[in-house]
Amino acid sequence: MINQSSPGGFLLLGFSEHPRLEKILFMIVLTSYFLTLVGNTLIILLSVRDPRLHSPMYFFLSNLSFLDLCFTTSCVPQMLVNLWGTKKTISFLGCSVQLFIFLSLGTTECILLTVMAFDRYVAVCQPLHYATIIHPHLCWKMAAVAWVMGLIQSMVQTPPTLHLPFCPHRQIDDFLCEVPSLIRLSCGDTTYNEIQLAVSSVIFVVVPLSLILISYGAIAQAVLKINSAEAWRKALATCSSHLTVVTLFYSSVIAVYLQPKNPYAQDRGKFFGLFYAVGTPSLNPLIYTLRNKEVKRALRRLLGKDGESRQS
Repeated sequence: MINQSSPGGFLLLGFSEHPRLEKILFMIVLTSYFLTLVGNTLIILLSVRDPRLHSPMYFFLSNLSFLDLCFTTSCVPQMLVNLWGTKKTISFLGCSVQLFIFLSLGTTECILLTVMAFDRYVAVCQPLHYATIIHPHLCWKMAAVAWVMGLIQSMVQTPPTLHLPFCPHRQIDDFLCEVPSLIRLSCGDTTYNEIQLAVSSVIFVVVPLSLILISYGAIAQAVLKINSAEAWRKALATCSSHLTVVTLFYSSVIAVYLQPKNPYAQDRGKFFGLFYAVGTPSLNPLIYTLRNKEVKRALRRLLGKDGESRQS
């Protein structure tokens, strides 16, 4: 069989059979991207400028915000072009770069959310030892591990995916160049790639999610032993934002990467893929801002300083 994976480009179908829906999705994606840029940039700015936010929790949050900025920028511009216009092609190089970056950052986010869950576990269950355990050097190490593991995962999985013998029509039934959609495009044997995808999904999706659930199980046990209503509220405020983000992100990822092989699941997977690529990065800043008093205070202080500087 002739290897169709030679450079030639692909056609991203998306919802091309529903032109009106594409125009609606264009406006939704554009609005979400704008919110992502503004919200995540603001969180990074607050975390850097406000001394009261110089803590491990906001260090990891600024990492998450920077990751979300890169995550959406790697795919949204191409997605907007495809949704608005009739030309829905992407070059082989563009698809390769998008796949590599998207896979690397997606894996990094899975691990980073696990690291943040560990940070919340120590904060609630071992508050007296928190500063000793979660010290700045460890924070940098854990963040570096998340980024490096994402890079390694992408370096391992991207080349075998791109070397698949793709069908001559080269039509990707998705918005993005993702591993599951490229495997479906292959006309050859994909057993190795499917095994690789299954193993990586377990390592980088199931295992991190299990560790997060274990952390929150321990947090729940610790909170149930507390009789103070104030302590209950503090624990809830500490963990609720992160738990909401975890729920939104992992539910979407599982729907895309662990979905059964049938047309209904494939169409549903498009919406979930669109949501975790565009929706969750735009919602994350809102969740952390609306549910976090410290971030609200930092924002007011920043606006207050800006007001004073304008007056002066």
